Amino acid sequence: MKTVDFDFQLPPELIAQRPPQRRDQSRMMVVDRAVGTISHHGIADIGQFLRAGDLLVVNNTRVFPARLFGHREGTGGKVEVLLLERLADSSTDGGSWEAFFRASAKAAPGMRLSLADGLISAEITENRGGGRMVVQLTCPQGLDAVMETHGVPPVPPYIKRDRDPNGKQIRLDRDRYQTVYASCTGAVAAPTAGLHFTPELLASLAQGGIARAEVTLHVGPGTFQPVKVDTVEEHRMESERYSVSRATADALAAATGRIVAVGSTSVRTLETVAGEHGQVVAGDGRSEIFIYPPYEFRVVEAMLTNFHLPCSSLLMMVSALAGTDLIREAYAQAVRERYRFYSYGDCMLIV
Repeated sequence: MKTVDFDFQLPPELIAQRPPQRRDQSRMMVVDRAVGTISHHGIADIGQFLRAGDLLVVNNTRVFPARLFGHREGTGGKVEVLLLERLADSSTDGGSWEAFFRASAKAAPGMRLSLADGLISAEITENRGGGRMVVQLTCPQGLDAVMETHGVPPVPPYIKRDRDPNGKQIRLDRDRYQTVYASCTGAVAAPTAGLHFTPELLASLAQGGIARAEVTLHVGPGTFQPVKVDTVEEHRMESERYSVSRATADALAAATGRIVAVGSTSVRTLETVAGEHGQVVAGDGRSEIFIYPPYEFRVVEAMLTNFHLPCSSLLMMVSALAGTDLIREAYAQAVRERYRFYSYGDCMLIV
């Protein structure tokens, strides 16, 4: 299968730069794969397309303000560090992290950095290439607390922001680039399909007999990457940490309706575990699953998702669920109808 088969022309002005005024104002396209129809609604209407007994599975990961700015000690050259994942020790005042590094100079072991107005000192211990490094952080005031005040939410590169952590748009991102049910810190990208829900909308669904269960998958930077190989099958996904609780495994086993995954990360978690164990069981692990047509879904029967980048693994996943031709027509309609795309954009419900 050719990657170019998942390309399409997207007018740049359709890439949403900020969220709607309210979460529940987003538009929602409904794609019915059984009959091949496409219709246009709002996220507030989602209850009309779900039914009592359905189980909504959401990703409760919490995005942390992982972008830190500072300078090289000695030269004063500006640097930017995007923390990705803690590698060793659980110390609250730092630890060893994998990170992206951006500066005029190449990352080199032994290079020392001053971050967050001098509140965090860092030493590069390994250059892993491709802009990635391992960095040892020291923060006597507590790393989490300093990141909350000096770190910047790591919104995707197609959302343009300045570096000022106190800027108006950054303050907006701290609230809105986070689901209302986020509870497990560890992601550097939001599970964006969940951004559309409000507590009131979730309560309304619960009153209609639609249950909710949570998984955790800490989204990494690979979620933004287009597939760069010519042949789809040659692409490899980045590994991401997941966790499934006993309560969620039990809820899935007891569900009488459809399993409705909110976002690609929930899909990846459920399908990874079912692929390894034959069913969804409780446990922790790492997911490298790449879902593309043709793929036989083991668990997921419906999905809420945003509109994705051309040639992305996410677009390939929804094509596997709804069919390549139907998704191609859905995206053509989304462009014609001026839907908002990507992380802060509108959504699609596939049933």
